[in-house]
Amino acid sequence: MIQKLRRKFVAAAIVSVFLVLFLLIGAINLINYQRLVADADQTLAILSANRGSFPGEMLRDEDRPELPPAMPDEAMLPPTPGESELFGGGHGFNRELAYQSRFFSAWFSGDGDFLRLNLDNLASLSEEEAQALAEEVYAAGKTRGFAGEYRCCRADCEGETLLLFLNCARELETFRSFLYASIGISLAGTLAVFLLLLLFSGRIVRPIAESYEKQKRFITDAGHELKTPITIIRADADVLGSELGEENEWLSDIRRQTLRLSELTADLIYLSKMEEENAALQLQPLLLSELVDETAQSFQALAITKGRRFLSSIEPELTVSGDEKALAKLASILLDNAMKYSPAGGTVSLTLSKAGKNARLAVKNSTPPMETGNADRLFERFAREDPSRSAETGGFGLGLAIAKAITEAHKGSIHAQSEDGASLTVTAELPLA
Repeated sequence: MIQKLRRKFVAAAIVSVFLVLFLLIGAINLINYQRLVADADQTLAILSANRGSFPGEMLRDEDRPELPPAMPDEAMLPPTPGESELFGGGHGFNRELAYQSRFFSAWFSGDGDFLRLNLDNLASLSEEEAQALAEEVYAAGKTRGFAGEYRCCRADCEGETLLLFLNCARELETFRSFLYASIGISLAGTLAVFLLLLLFSGRIVRPIAESYEKQKRFITDAGHELKTPITIIRADADVLGSELGEENEWLSDIRRQTLRLSELTADLIYLSKMEEENAALQLQPLLLSELVDETAQSFQALAITKGRRFLSSIEPELTVSGDEKALAKLASILLDNAMKYSPAGGTVSLTLSKAGKNARLAVKNSTPPMETGNADRLFERFAREDPSRSAETGGFGLGLAIAKAITEAHKGSIHAQSEDGASLTVTAELPLA
């Protein structure tokens, strides 16, 4: 149990660290990507507002293009006020942007025919490659987005369509490098935390382990200490009964209660032993089918006496490696629990079948109305679905807790479930030999 608790603690801590790093790294890289896209779109907005070129005030005088006579200087579209303010306004533009940006433009007629290219600011593509890329983007109807390593946008200019392509290869490479580096660092950090947790988790759960061991030791020691006075009380009651020579209700009650106390003590000691890391089990290959069948036959008469309908279906030749007495007790506990808590006239069914690499033992019984879904709370010590029926059914609420301990001691699993609120199915799975 302590090892299981330790594994759960390490797993929960690693998952928490991973989720936190995932959210942090994801948020940082998302912000980086959005910043990359925003910068590219702002540059494209300036180019679009100036028919595929930067405004004159962003260029040195010797680099300004000469306008044809048909297009006077005042005919050029100035940057929008928002973009002008963004880059400093007036002659305060970031002049370096015009020399750092690599882009090309393509023009299409209103009918969609390709007209011309401008590759003056790009050297990485040939005219054929640029035209093919432009026609592909135009045919796709994109107004804005990425085409490979190019950020593109579409603008309408006096009946013609202008497509602008901004080369973002350097920015995308920087983004990817940071993304891969951050993922690598996060994985390395998660691995480092995992190793540290493996190193220190034993110390962290040590107080819990010590408390749990003290609890089990107390139960075992107290159980052994109680055996002697219980035996003496029962013997004294028998002596008094023989001297009085007649049945006495007070003596009968003493005998009955000492018997219950003796059974409770034995169950607690057995449960404590089964929950130990190395339970004293004599594991050997055995035919689980025969063992379960023998146990089921012993309950046939009890079912008739209690007015229950008892059904069984046992697949033959299922072999497991286990302790014969413990597994017989497991089957007996499940059937006894089903018989106790099924109402008069109810049905109890036992099924043993092969489920992959496991043998599946399922006991189902009809019950008074109960909550549907998972009912694993019944495996807790002294747990009862209906505490008011404890006096009627007997027992101490330890049966299913012992069944769980036996199953887990055999490296198996057990769970309970009510599918319809009118029945309970307890299923134990044990590895096949």
